Amino acid sequence: QVQLVESGGGLVQPGGSLTLSCAASGSIRRIYNMGWYRRAPEKQRELVADTTSGGSTNYADSVKGRFTISRDNAKNTVYLRMNSLKPEDTAIYYCTVAGVDSRNYSPFNLWGQGTQVTVSS
Repeated sequence: QVQLVESGGGLVQPGGSLTLSCAASGSIRRIYNMGWYRRAPEKQRELVADTTSGGSTNYADSVKGRFTISRDNAKNTVYLRMNSLKPEDTAIYYCTVAGVDSRNYSPFNLWGQGTQVTVSS
């Protein structure tokens, strides 16, 4: 089976920076899209950024120019570098990874356990 482990959340002051990481491990044959979503209190989950296996990236308008998504294919890991953080970025951040399971060549689309990011002075 495939597991995802997220890390990097925490409390940061407005204007600060954080880097989230999400590592996939287990029976991985191939990984395609990797991304980050977030859910703020009393709001719906929204896409923050995602990246394809070819390196294309996509960002929510609210984070363009401040957040950067990247991936290390050798480590099956996706990162989210968050700069110039604002209080409205406060949310639980979830990574998502889509790929193919090496045990049975079945596709998978997994979610991380979530990591809290709080932006507050």
